[in-house]
Amino acid sequence: MSITEATDQIIQERRSIYTNMFSGKQVDDAVIEKMIANARWAPTHKLTEPWQFVIFKGDGLQKLSEFQAELYRKKAERENTYTEEKYLKFKNKPLECSHVIAIGMKRNEVVPEVEEICAVACAVQNMWLTASAHRVGCYWSTGGVTFYDEAKPFFGLGENDRLLGFLYIGNVKSDKWPNGRRKSMEEKAKWIV
Repeated sequence: MSITEATDQIIQERRSIYTNMFSGKQVDDAVIEKMIANARWAPTHKLTEPWQFVIFKGDGLQKLSEFQAELYRKKAERENTYTEEKYLKFKNKPLECSHVIAIGMKRNEVVPEVEEICAVACAVQNMWLTASAHRVGCYWSTGGVTFYDEAKPFFGLGENDRLLGFLYIGNVKSDKWPNGRRKSMEEKAKWIV
């Protein structure tokens, strides 16, 4: 298989693999390190490299679990929106994973914010493609405490930075990789000649 064919295959086989499909078996740290190494090669205007990742595993998953569940409780009780079901979701989701990567954007004022967000998204795509190439499941979620400003310091982010979500990672339960579906190119692209 040529490098072009391999690239096409990895891109077309990338999937969102949710925690209910995780086996509970730990992903090798070498795969996570390769994901982060490849993230660094994402396009970035003026080489600002705005991505900031915090990787949780082992006891770190418990720390993330407790932090976000308690932050949710405090915020929801103040707003009178607390539910035990949501609290347990905040608490349990990280514990279903081998690793969780918090996705941050360190803001640099020399470029528009949208360019920094796009650069981080490209970095996450590089991580996701790397995970898929290793047949490691993951998905990007903007749930949990993603949009809680008071969560930023826990992830090493400042006031003008953004927490853009979490990449939940785990080995897949079976050898069956999910099939994908997309609309045709003709529905999404128009050529002007």
